[in-house]
Formats: sequence, structure tokens, C-alpha cells
Amino acid sequence: MTDAATPSQTDASTASATGHLTGFRSKEYRAYVLGSLLLVYIFNFIDRTIINILTEPIKASFGVEDWQMGLLGGPAFAILYTFLGIPIARLSERVNRVMIIALAVGFWSLMTVLCGFATTFLILFLFRIGVSVGEAGCTPPAQSLIADYFKPSSRATAVSIYALGVPLGGMFAAIFGGFVAGNLDGPQVAAAFEAWGWTWAANVLDWQQIEGWRIAFVVVGVPGLLLSLTVWLTVREPPRGYSDPPEMQRKPGEARTSFLQVMGILLRKPTYVHVVIGATVASFIGYGVGQFTTSFLIRTHGLTIQQAALLFGIILGVMAAIGVFMSGWLSDRWAKKYPTSLSWLPALGMGLSVPFYAIGYSVDNLWLAMPPLMIAAMIHYFYLGPMYAISGGVVDSRMRATAVALTLFVVNLLGYGLGPPTIGALSTVLKSVALSGADLGLTLDACRNLGTLAEEAVAACRSADAKGLQWSIIIFNCLYAWAALHYLLAGKTLQRDMLHKTA
Repeated sequence: MTDAATPSQTDASTASATGHLTGFRSKEYRAYVLGSLLLVYIFNFIDRTIINILTEPIKASFGVEDWQMGLLGGPAFAILYTFLGIPIARLSERVNRVMIIALAVGFWSLMTVLCGFATTFLILFLFRIGVSVGEAGCTPPAQSLIADYFKPSSRATAVSIYALGVPLGGMFAAIFGGFVAGNLDGPQVAAAFEAWGWTWAANVLDWQQIEGWRIAFVVVGVPGLLLSLTVWLTVREPPRGYSDPPEMQRKPGEARTSFLQVMGILLRKPTYVHVVIGATVASFIGYGVGQFTTSFLIRTHGLTIQQAALLFGIILGVMAAIGVFMSGWLSDRWAKKYPTSLSWLPALGMGLSVPFYAIGYSVDNLWLAMPPLMIAAMIHYFYLGPMYAISGGVVDSRMRATAVALTLFVVNLLGYGLGPPTIGALSTVLKSVALSGADLGLTLDACRNLGTLAEEAVAACRSADAKGLQWSIIIFNCLYAWAALHYLLAGKTLQRDMLHKTA
């Protein structure tokens, strides 16, 4: 059951003198808590990225272009998510963090369910904003909890396990979202209710008008409501700073650090600045490409939405999960021999991903494209675990949630907020260029009504749609070299800026 202790009772003044050697409570319970937080983060990314899998049917349902879907996948989520992260982080440094997480899970899950009932593109946009409000209460308090549960020498592994929520959430969103959208629709659901004897459920809605993408939102949103209650009842709030070395723990009566003080401390640490810039560039690319990868597989390789979602989710998602875990696991084990591994390992992964992505997205044969895409998906995610480990490692327990929130503020506002709409706009521009080169007098408006066009014009519209997106993705992935450079630069001051030395 959740510990309802007041902030003073959960402060570092009550921390164990040996917490930095043992961590909080038993090994088994720490594993349970980390598993619970991982599950929360998985649902966080399922509900966040389900929109990527459903891009094509939503686009067709509302008659919109890639740039509009980019707005739905980026700014609709990123703006309030970003701006609420810091005040929620500040709150989590004073009140019960488990309570914040449980309430956040319940709220964003409800908003995800409501996305399935949106009657217009604008209403769907507003519900997506609601999802972002809930998800803002997840990572800063979760990272703070992990730091108090796990000793410093295990934190990079722990935060990398937590960060597995990113690829695993994307994978499960693809599996379940693609399956539901590709196989279920309203009439089928109504028929199933009738067969089960649930006549009341079959008559609640006009199921004949409900499309598969709407059902997908409901299917992935409802379990989060149950998860919210489970977290609240079973995860205990640890004393703040419990697993920090004694010299880093907050002393009784010591004044709390203000937001401006935290920001000033972080800006004077070049390691933190370079990691945030590198992670922002990586996020800009990753969220932008992720928004349209399923669409790319459908348009370029002719897959169904279920086939594209499964391929993207299972194969690329698993490889990304391996990369996220390996980055933290290797960093913890190589720390003494290679003290700057938190820096150069992500730089190496992102740098090498550029040629593999270029090959994978340009090859016409799908099965020749998959091996380089799988390698690239694994190694480019080497940056994620170190991003969290460094953000929380350059400050002590009094500032950790705020430091992580500031990282996410920049990463999500610029990366998530700008990535999807930028690649969507680039795709639309390149589609227009391809249409003008077809010499058929076609325009974007004309291609929205394929049923009125001749066969040759329909083929030209579809080809332009595919080529515009394909080259947008290739161009975007080249930017990983820029992100890699900043992680390399972070290595110059890593040992000086980290409070817990790796060697």
C-alpha cells in the first residue's frame, strides 16, 4: 500500500546511512517497483504513439494531409506536456510521488479512450492535448523514485530498464493498434456483444458508424485505468535521497533549492547542456520518423495497416528495446574501465545508424531493407538510457526531478513538438514536387479525390505520396550525426560534472 507520509517524513533526513550501498528495501521489492514503473511507461508510450499506427485511417477518415497529421502527432501532445512537466516535477519534490503517477496514469488513459469518440479532427486534437496533460505527470516523479530505490552504481541499468517503455510501448501500440484497426470495426463489435448476450452494450452506440481506429483507442486506453489503481495500492513512497551517499543527502532544516537555482546549476554543467542538445536532436528525428514509419511501409512497400504495424512494432520495436537496455547495462559495467562510456557509447550508436538508415529506407525490396533498419533501430537508441542517467546524475536528490523535467521540457518541446509537423510538411512539399514532375497537371487537392481521377493520375498521386515521405525520412535520419557530436562533446566534462563518479 502506498505510504502516505508527509514530505518531511520522506526527506533525506530519514535516509539510511548505508542506502547508497544497498538501495531501498529488498531486492525483490525494488524489482517489483521498477517493473511497475516500466509498465506505467509502456502504457505512457502506447497511448502516446498509437496515433502513429493509426495515421493512415485517421487521415482518410477526416480527409487531411501529412502536415495536419504531423500537428496531431506533435504539437497537440508536446506543448502542454512540456510546459506542465516542470511544475509537476517541482510538486513531486514536495508531495507523494506515487500519488502523482497514479493520478496521471488514470487521467491520460481516460483521455485516450475519449480519442476514440472524437467526431471531428479538432475534437481529436483536443483529446490528444488531454492525453499530454496526464502524461506530463509520469517521468519526472518516476525518475526521482528510481534514484531513491537504487544505489548509484545500479542507476544507469535501472533507468535504462525504465526507458524500455519507449520502444516496448511503441511495439505494443503497433501490435494491438494495428490488429484492432485492421481486423475490427463497429458492426463486428456489436455482433460480438449480441453473441455474448450483452444486448445493452450492442445498443449503447450506433456501432455501424464506428471505424476500427476508434476501437483501437478504447482497447489501449481502458487497461491504464486499472494500472492506475494498482500503482496507488502497491508502490511505496521511499525517503527522499535514501540511496544517495551521505554527503549528498539533504540535511534537516536545509532550504530547498529554487527552480532558478537548479537551472543555474545545470547551465553551468557542459555535460548536461550537450546531452540535452543531443537528445533533443535525436528526439526531433525519432518522433518525426516514428509518426510516419507505418505510413512509409504502407505507401512504399504496399503492406496493410496490420502488416506494417506488426513489422514496425515487433521487429523494429524489439531491436530498439535491446538498444535501450544495452546502453545502460554496458555503461554500468564499463564505468570503471571506460569512465566516459555514458557519452561515447550513444555517440557511436547514433553516428553508425545514419548509413544503415539511409540504406534501409532507400532499398526497394522490403526484406533487404529490414536488416539495416533493425541494426539502426538498435544502435540509435543507445542515447536514451544515458540521457536519463546523466540528467539525474549531475545533481543531488533535491534537484533530480526538476533536472529530468527540464531535460524533457527541451527534448519534447523542440523534438516532439517540431519533429512530426516538420517531417509532415517536408513530405507534403516533396509530394508537390513529385506531382509537378509527373506532367499531368495534378495538385494536392486533386489527389485527395482519387475516385474522380483516371488510372494514370491515381498511380502518379500514390507514387508522389510515397516518394515524398520516403525522402523526408532519409533526410531526417541523417541528422543523427549532429546528435552524436553533442554526446561526444559531453564526454569532455562528464567526470567533472557527475556527482557520483564512475571511476
